[in-house]
Amino acid sequence: MKDTADIPALMADIGTRARKAAQTLATATPASKRRALEAAADVIEADSARIVAENRRDMDDARDKGLAPAMLDRLMLDKARVRAMAQGLRAVAAQDDPVGAVMHEWDMPSGLHIRRVRTPLGVVGVIYESRPNVTADAGALCLKSGNAVILRGGSESFHSARAIHRCLVAGLRAAELPEDAVQLVPTRDRAAVSEMLAMTDTIDVIVPRGGKGLVGLVQREARVPVFAHLEGIVHIYIDAAADPEKVLKVVLNAKTRRPGICGAAECLLIHKDICDSVGQGVLRALIDAGVTVRGEGRLAQVPGVMPAGPEDWGREYLDMIIAARPVDDIDAAIAHIRRFGSSHTDCIITEDTAARDRFFAELDSAILMHNASTQFADGGEFGMGAEIGIATGKMHARGPVGAEQLTSFKYLVTAEGAVRA
Repeated sequence: MKDTADIPALMADIGTRARKAAQTLATATPASKRRALEAAADVIEADSARIVAENRRDMDDARDKGLAPAMLDRLMLDKARVRAMAQGLRAVAAQDDPVGAVMHEWDMPSGLHIRRVRTPLGVVGVIYESRPNVTADAGALCLKSGNAVILRGGSESFHSARAIHRCLVAGLRAAELPEDAVQLVPTRDRAAVSEMLAMTDTIDVIVPRGGKGLVGLVQREARVPVFAHLEGIVHIYIDAAADPEKVLKVVLNAKTRRPGICGAAECLLIHKDICDSVGQGVLRALIDAGVTVRGEGRLAQVPGVMPAGPEDWGREYLDMIIAARPVDDIDAAIAHIRRFGSSHTDCIITEDTAARDRFFAELDSAILMHNASTQFADGGEFGMGAEIGIATGKMHARGPVGAEQLTSFKYLVTAEGAVRA
């Protein structure tokens, strides 16, 4: 049993063991990594009842603490979600191994043959909040990409994360890979987070996965490089040339399917020419679905809509609440998103391809969508099997971070006795 009282010593030991495991993983065969992930998936399915039971303990604690329904939904595991976790592991296992893949190669007149190939980052630290499935997703993606990972889950998912982690370790054991390749910080003490942010000798990158408070803390205090994962202030612009049927389908799904995830729509921008037709229709449909709508201008006159205030723009509700504002044209919509967006995911609904192309060209969010629910902002839906998060920064990784995005590269240079003049 690890001593969890001395946090600096505990984290130093975890880091040292992760660094050693990373050296082994860097040269692990694709077959062994695939075997570990498939074995872990088998154990997750076999232990489904125990994982759900441990999650029930977390859910009971969360209800006692008064967590909002959307947050409870993020935390909750049932048999279907556990099965989806196992399927995610198998999907990652089945992907091509990114390590050693040749990104580009060329010859020089000097006689050099140069290859740029993918290589693991080393040790990844993942700090996340209530979603216990991140334990499986992050563990799988780091293993696939040849990285050791240190997981620090939120206190809300403490029991769930431990149950899932045991399955990942069983998979490593079955494939004869180092069990320290996937470690879970065994304490709820927040001092462990502070230690991780300063572990420059053993952690190569930190990935925060959570709300604005967590991400802000990590970005302010980390001495280790950070993949930026900002909040999902997701906008949908409904253009004058939008198809009303698509508007209803896309907007309702984008807001109500799972309002507590980062891809959930938080703000509607509706072209002024259709506010009294398509706009009113979609707002009434949202209200009928149980969504609180906070509107401005003509949209505030729709029965059941509450007046919006200045605090409603640039806000991530993560709940059954959405803001709605009329805009004069696509220029006004783009200006609003540039001012209030978080560079996560934004969508345009239109049948006008020129408007779509302008929206795509003039906004720089990590994910831009056309006539599609923003709930698709997910690595699994992008064919990555899973994701470690949605990166909103501009360095290294952007958008869904899968196994390939968890690699760097190195140059391999060969010649036949070449010398430089």
